[in-house]
Amino acid sequence: MTDRIARLNSRALIRVSGADAKPFLHNLLTQDVETLTDGEVRFGAMLSPPGRLLFDLFLWGEAGGVVLDVAADRRDTLIQRLSMYKLRAQVEIAADDRPVVASWPGVAAGFVADPRTVAMGGRTIGDHPTDASEADYDAHRLSAGVPDPAADAGSDRTYPIEANFDLLNGIDFGKGCFVGQETTSRMKRRGEIKKRMLALTFDGPPPVPGAEVLNGELRAGELLTGQDGRAMALVRLDRLEGALTVNGRAVAVQWPGWMAPD
Repeated sequence: MTDRIARLNSRALIRVSGADAKPFLHNLLTQDVETLTDGEVRFGAMLSPPGRLLFDLFLWGEAGGVVLDVAADRRDTLIQRLSMYKLRAQVEIAADDRPVVASWPGVAAGFVADPRTVAMGGRTIGDHPTDASEADYDAHRLSAGVPDPAADAGSDRTYPIEANFDLLNGIDFGKGCFVGQETTSRMKRRGEIKKRMLALTFDGPPPVPGAEVLNGELRAGELLTGQDGRAMALVRLDRLEGALTVNGRAVAVQWPGWMAPD
């Protein structure tokens, strides 16, 4: 099958450079940055001190620094937050106007494998010919059961484990301290994971975001974003057995191959 390629206009880049670039980011983000090599990409996040998700990130290793791939409408906010933490660190933080491009179902020539799961294909930064739209890419993402945290999590209301960062290589639990580590590590260690983002399938257009997912008369979750036939939802793991509905329409959980049902 020929790989499809789309520019992701919903994503934008920030370059963090300077002598302290890697240790500076390493102490802030959920991912190991100090061992990031040139040309390598990792998935991670920046959390609030209480451990809630603020920014989902792809971290690109480049000579002299690290490039952060973040939601385009959150780039300026992330630059401001990083600048707040900068203090005396020898780092420069600036917008990078190169585009973000994805390939799927495989890793096209010149691309790097998406670090979340092989199901997501490849990713690169810089100009590249395209033959598909970002909506096409989103349809593929939903079929793979992978959340878009920037769209689905909102700001500072979701824990990263609820958005499956622990299953999508987005948290390095062995790296030491990062902002929000205490809550994140405690949830993982104690197994306090009551909700996760999962894809739901149904007939027709998606219900409006925020619609309740019901199991009988019990609230089982909340619908997030989606397309015809499939949408992401934040659901309670203890209320998935039985008939699920949204606004009276039957829906079904789609368990992705990279996530085994608990």
